[in-house]
Amino acid sequence: MINTLPFNEHVAEYEDWFEKYPFVFKSEAEAIRDVLPTGNNISGIEVALGTGRFSKELGIKEGIEPSPNMRALALKRGIGVMSAEAEHLPYKDMRFDFVLMVFCISYFENLVAAFSEAKRVLKNDGALIVGFIDKDSPIGKYYEQRKPHSVFYRQANFYSVKKISEELKNLGFKKMEFSQTLFHALDDIKEFEPAKPGYGEGSFVVVKALKK
Repeated sequence: MINTLPFNEHVAEYEDWFEKYPFVFKSEAEAIRDVLPTGNNISGIEVALGTGRFSKELGIKEGIEPSPNMRALALKRGIGVMSAEAEHLPYKDMRFDFVLMVFCISYFENLVAAFSEAKRVLKNDGALIVGFIDKDSPIGKYYEQRKPHSVFYRQANFYSVKKISEELKNLGFKKMEFSQTLFHALDDIKEFEPAKPGYGEGSFVVVKALKK
């Protein structure tokens, strides 16, 4: 992954964002929950899970995070988190029913390697679920403009839905499903915004793709 130093040194600022935008977080988390596999004995991980906010909210028990300070807070939230990077997952082949990546794809050194690793650890018919801000959306364009002035976005690579779809398709993922939320500017989101199918309207897009 790209240098994690900004995240490691600015954990409090990272956490404050969730307090400032509670309905943004709720809208994103519920959009992901809508597509998570359900049933008995379902196992999954979150990759680059930060301080464990999404894992805790979604009931995900384990994952990886390269930043020591963020990892420490995730552990306090009860998440079984290991020190590792997305491009080198410390798990055996075909172990999980799903792999979740939320926002972290913007910080991968090698996007294709990270997706390939996710595919490796997924069972057949397992799902890779990717949540991200669409580069072509209003919030995506706002983040791009802020890159030179933001400690978090300066090193980020924002992606379009087309780019993510192409990379997943090239790796052999099938049956891609899309959903979206965040239909207003961040500061204007004052209530929960339910996700709806597709993309092109909401700034936060969730892609679910199956390993076949």
